[in-house]
Amino acid sequence: MKDRPLLPPSDSALLAVDRLDTEARAAAAAFVAAGTAANTVRSYRSALAYWAGWLQLRYRRHLEDDALSEAVVVQFIVDHLARPDGGGWQHLLPRALDAVLVESGIKAKPGPLSYNTVRHRLAVLAKWHALKDWASPTESAGVKTLLREARKAQSRQGISVRKKTAAVREPLEAMLTTCTDGNRGLRDRALLLLAWSGGGRRRSEVVGLQIGDVRQLDAETWLYALGATKTETEGVSRELPLRGPAAQALTEWLAAAPADTGPLFRRVYKGGRVSHEGLSGDQVARIVKRRAELAGLPGDWAAHSLRSGFVSEAGRQSVPLGEIMAMTEHRSIPTVMGYFQAGALLNSRATNLLITRDKSDGNE
Repeated sequence: MKDRPLLPPSDSALLAVDRLDTEARAAAAAFVAAGTAANTVRSYRSALAYWAGWLQLRYRRHLEDDALSEAVVVQFIVDHLARPDGGGWQHLLPRALDAVLVESGIKAKPGPLSYNTVRHRLAVLAKWHALKDWASPTESAGVKTLLREARKAQSRQGISVRKKTAAVREPLEAMLTTCTDGNRGLRDRALLLLAWSGGGRRRSEVVGLQIGDVRQLDAETWLYALGATKTETEGVSRELPLRGPAAQALTEWLAAAPADTGPLFRRVYKGGRVSHEGLSGDQVARIVKRRAELAGLPGDWAAHSLRSGFVSEAGRQSVPLGEIMAMTEHRSIPTVMGYFQAGALLNSRATNLLITRDKSDGNE
């Protein structure tokens, strides 16, 4: 018996072979959104809203219309990156348009954007073009050259790309000494030590941990399981160790706030009552900033300070790069090397040549 061909009930169900229909596009977009971290989705949405507003004001066109040209992207860069001009700094975005962007709520304040913000907006634009199956203008040689030279020009004038302060061992220990305020202190101590000692975890990874993701191996060791993360998108569970002070802090937190299910780190109300509600990524950042402030630490502190601090301290203690990356799950060596080298150089003999020579000569 021959197989009968499957026929749609009507021509309306037929699909074009060279493009996705509206429903399929929506389904594909839903998969992309579901597989992307919440913080990333928010930052993409904010960046695309800005692109849409700027395009309407500058070109009277919509983001959905078509792929952008290299000329439009170049204009975006010079509109938003400040350049030295006559002893001052200039950017090309007209003040009237700048004011409209601020009044509409899609721009925080008037003036140029930082280099990092412009790079992020361009990365989001590239992602948008990829989702639309359009060639991205951000990949052109002209755009890449302009960005490279703009960064050099700003650097020569004293504008550097700002990085959050790295929480190496000493500032971390100073933060921990402030964690004496009951259950809030127990939670913050366990959170800081897990995020730092556990491999410099991102804030999204910290707030994503559930009670069922941790288990005690022995008196000095806990294991915690990670699923899908920014770099490990397959969702395969991996167990990583917590030892020493981090394991002890986790034991104390779970004893103070026992639970069978739910988020590992939860809100603590006044009076020390522990909620069933988990923390947000922004709350993790505020915990780091608050503990740094209580410890009297200068610097620009954020949740990322724990990740960069872990790598810097590991480099300082000469931990092999492979072992560090196994804990952090970095996939890009250049990304992790900046922090690693900063820590390693703190103990480098090349930074103490005069001191080393004086000691070897026996000089007083």
